[in-house]
Amino acid sequence: MIVCFDIGGSAIKGAVAHSADSIQPLGRRTTPLDDFGAFAQTLGDVIREAGGKPDRIAISITGVVDPESRAIKCANIPCIDGRKLSADLSAVLGLPVLVANDADCFALAEAGAGAGRGHRIVLGAILGTGVGGGLVVDGRLINEDGGFAGEWGHGPAVAAMAGTPPVAIPAFDCGCGQRGCVDTIGGARGMERLHQTLHGKALTSEEITTLWQEGDSEAERTIDVLVDLVSSPLALTVNITGATIVPVGGGLSNVTPLIARIDKAVRARILRKFDRPLVVPGQCRIEPGLIGAAILGLGGEAQ
Repeated sequence: MIVCFDIGGSAIKGAVAHSADSIQPLGRRTTPLDDFGAFAQTLGDVIREAGGKPDRIAISITGVVDPESRAIKCANIPCIDGRKLSADLSAVLGLPVLVANDADCFALAEAGAGAGRGHRIVLGAILGTGVGGGLVVDGRLINEDGGFAGEWGHGPAVAAMAGTPPVAIPAFDCGCGQRGCVDTIGGARGMERLHQTLHGKALTSEEITTLWQEGDSEAERTIDVLVDLVSSPLALTVNITGATIVPVGGGLSNVTPLIARIDKAVRARILRKFDRPLVVPGQCRIEPGLIGAAILGLGGEAQ
């Protein structure tokens, strides 16, 4: 038995896992942001709720663990930012602790229990508020020791011209400190930024996608440009990794026609040709973070 967690800046969700197919949710609690003692105590309360002593703890969390220093970068939860989270929590809780990025856990969930089943190389792509990803090979997470592999949303990769006919696209500043990242134009906030740039109108991503599906010409132009900008970096990532399936998570994954359009554009730009969908909505629609953390914890030893 393990206890797994999906931790974000708002909530801590826990579950007991005996296998990837046997995950029993526990209580949902508010994430303590500024007090590490309270943060660890909250995890301890959930563990006690599970009953019995788990073999280990596995955590899916917003943030990235440095593979050399073991320190986590997590701007959303200040009390853990910069900590060697696995070691610090293990010392307090008295249990081995595994920690992985939430996008990595999404990829692991899809590889083990979702759209990636039966595929050796699975690239999980997040199209949510921003853009992220994770990579699983032969059922193992590439970033089990931490790191940024699979993060196709960052790096100055966005084209200067996009769409049909082409239009100039500014290199927007990214929160990572670079300019022109896919993250700046590919997620929900990026879609809104593009629509504002192209049409001078401030709409939400939900409004844009709804108008697009209703046949609105301005929304169509925004989607056309977004798909063009996103598909080339994603195609390059598929070429580099050799992924044979790309499950998509995040809020935009719920817009099925958008994912189908990205899939068509990506398949037209990669070296290997597929006669089936490659970029597909993720199948783990409920708690993929917990599923991924469970698979991580059940399959690995704490670092």
